[in-house]
Amino acid sequence: MKNRLYIGGYMFIVIFVSLYVKPYAAWICVLASLLLLIMLFKKSERSATLINGIPQDHTYLNVLDSLFEHNPNAIGIFDQEGKFIRINVAAETILGYSASELLHQSFISFVTQEQYEPTSSQLEHVKAGTPVTFETAVFHKSGYRVDLNVTAVPVDLKPNAKGNILICQDITERKRGDEQVRYMAYYDDMTGLPNRRVFRDHLNERLHLTKASGQKVAVFYLDIDRFKLVNDSFGHDYGNMLLLQLAERFTRAVTENDYLARTEGDEFAFFFTNVANANDAIAVIAEINRVLEKPFLLEQYELHITASIGIAISSEDTENVEDADMLMKYADIALARAKEKGRNDFQIFNTDMKSVSINRLKLENELRRAIAGDEFMLFYQPQVDIETGRIVGVEALIRWNHPERGIVSPNHFIPFAEESGLIVPIGEWVLRAACKQNKAWQKQGYPLMPISVNLSMRQFFQHNLKGKIRHVLEQTGLEPQYLELEITESMTMDVDHAIQSLLELKELGVHVSIDDFGTGYSSLYYLKKFPIDKLKIDRSFVRDIMVDPNDAAIVATIIAMTHHLNLKVIAEGVETEEQLHFLHQNRCNEVQGYWFSPPVSADDLEGMLRNGVTTA
Repeated sequence: MKNRLYIGGYMFIVIFVSLYVKPYAAWICVLASLLLLIMLFKKSERSATLINGIPQDHTYLNVLDSLFEHNPNAIGIFDQEGKFIRINVAAETILGYSASELLHQSFISFVTQEQYEPTSSQLEHVKAGTPVTFETAVFHKSGYRVDLNVTAVPVDLKPNAKGNILICQDITERKRGDEQVRYMAYYDDMTGLPNRRVFRDHLNERLHLTKASGQKVAVFYLDIDRFKLVNDSFGHDYGNMLLLQLAERFTRAVTENDYLARTEGDEFAFFFTNVANANDAIAVIAEINRVLEKPFLLEQYELHITASIGIAISSEDTENVEDADMLMKYADIALARAKEKGRNDFQIFNTDMKSVSINRLKLENELRRAIAGDEFMLFYQPQVDIETGRIVGVEALIRWNHPERGIVSPNHFIPFAEESGLIVPIGEWVLRAACKQNKAWQKQGYPLMPISVNLSMRQFFQHNLKGKIRHVLEQTGLEPQYLELEITESMTMDVDHAIQSLLELKELGVHVSIDDFGTGYSSLYYLKKFPIDKLKIDRSFVRDIMVDPNDAAIVATIIAMTHHLNLKVIAEGVETEEQLHFLHQNRCNEVQGYWFSPPVSADDLEGMLRNGVTTA
């Protein structure tokens, strides 16, 4: 305001002089300008003095107050005794109390019990003049827990009066997230039971504790029999309901000295400290079976469940003490053996199982190498028309050309390949190699005939079987009518799937036969619905038709029934002239067996195709 007055006076003097005192106007204007500058300079000095004085302190405190009140973190100022003397709005929100309720209350009185001692210790450091940062937890007025990250700084409140400032960040959500991640890492999210990692850690601790006392620890691996059938029949929601009920029952079957976990899928693991020998193990199994005796209720369904169990008991050998990983591996090996021997059984691990397991692992590695290294080869057994004696088809049979053991029979590796799943790539190799060979024979001018290939259970039930076979036929150039797929009778027990898959194969144009007929449990009612071309009588019936009247009657009945269904019938395992004569009398269409030829190489079969084969 004063600046404007000075400038206004200056302008008045300049205008007046310019109009009425013209001879001295320039000098008067200069003097007026100097006078104006002096007055403004004096004003500037006084303003500087005011800024450095009280008004400046007032502005500074306003800034601090604004930062204090509107800070998103909770801030509290405490006296030397650790009591609130001032808090901001964020602190009121975090604690749920108003400033008046908190005034002269100590911060430590709001800290949770488990954090009381460590928080008190940290605040002592602050009283000693050392800034600290730590995590603690307090109770909200409503009673729930709030986790905080705290930075505590000592301050001088007045001369000879010290205190501290606490800046607190609410980390409750972050802590909850960390706890959830930790829970997911160590516990099964459905049943709430510990997982394999936690089981292993606790087992190692228990083994360490029992080592000094000479106690034994037994690990039980339990697998629910036919659990996949529950999922497939009722759906995964029902399977999960069953797992929850199992977890609840198993929890009631263990004591505070035992431990239970869900390791994966339908597999549960226990360890017991009161099991020292086989008799103790049998007693525990009896208790587990009692738990499983009562049926499980899945809404409107009632299910009876059995389990396979593998057991490994720690040894007394102090020089060779097992760790958790070893005992768990042994229990898993025993469980696998229990499954092999049948359902609802148990096995206790012994050293023989270890060698068997090692051999199985070695076999799996060798089979994988054989698939990658093309170590397999095909042999071919002719199928002969019983009336003319001509070769009307061949069956492709796999052999393993092992680099060390030579030619290995399929009986030594196919069962394991089926169990391990390696049968799928092996089966695909057989299918492709057989189609390729048959196409090569056709190009060489040999008689057109179908080549038979066995489909494994896993192949038959895999997705898009029709597409896979079509792709092989297109790759090799073989027409579909010259491929015959053999399925076992047991594959047709799932009638709906069997009919659908067989219809798709027939649409493709290939022939289908049922192998080993008579050994399975297929219904004759459904058999007439299956779109098949041929039945193959199992060699176990053909072998004794001349000595066992029952086998002779079964074979004659199968042949007669097959003709009534307008199907062809072939008997395998024909080894004598008498068997051939019996089959001929009963109007069997085709025969296959050592009476004509064992499985031979492609070159040998070509010789037979050139020279012909006649019945004896």
